[in-house]
Amino acid sequence: MQSTYAARLGRIQWTMVMAAVLALAAMLLPLHATAQAARAAPVAQPKPANTVLVLGDSLSAAYGLAPSQGWVALTAARMSKTNPGWRVMNASISGETTAGGAARIEGELKRVRPKVVVIALGANDGLRGLPLAQTRANLDRMIRAAKQGGARVLLVGMRMPPNYGRDYTQGFEANYGALAKQESVALVPFLLEPVAADRANFQADNLHPVASAQPKIRDHVWKGLSPLLK
Repeated sequence: MQSTYAARLGRIQWTMVMAAVLALAAMLLPLHATAQAARAAPVAQPKPANTVLVLGDSLSAAYGLAPSQGWVALTAARMSKTNPGWRVMNASISGETTAGGAARIEGELKRVRPKVVVIALGANDGLRGLPLAQTRANLDRMIRAAKQGGARVLLVGMRMPPNYGRDYTQGFEANYGALAKQESVALVPFLLEPVAADRANFQADNLHPVASAQPKIRDHVWKGLSPLLK
């Protein structure tokens, strides 16, 4: 009698254990399937931003100012609101010449892979009285490299004061227009056009614009840059 009762009890206990195991398996199976599906599903990657690369000299490197005060940083701040799929990389170096820019551009193109390249160089060439043909050849090399890399180009020009002589100053300014036409790229003829006439817009060196003048330069360049972001 007792053995029969014990056998029945054993069967009941075994049945209860198996039921518990099956119930636990039923609970875990959807979780396992969900985990498997999560592992199998591709992870969404953030879309890389389109980049504007700025290659300039101290006028674009915010010389004498906090970096956030320069026209390039102000352009980046505006772009984050008006063109959120874009960013700005400022590769400007104080004292840079067109020869330096021409030497650096291939590396910068590989590093940044920009959609738009802003070339704002030549002021230091002019201040040093470097040959016009040399400056033009360097700018041309940069434009061609950017275009070959698939980027649109904005060429930003500069002017020299009249004490460099009429032939030099006119030839210097004409280089930018001629290159823009030859290479079919966008042009801002003179970077400092909206501020150049007022001495109060410049620092003590009379070369570099003060912080309050930077928004005017940003707005000036923006007219040539914004169509290239579409």
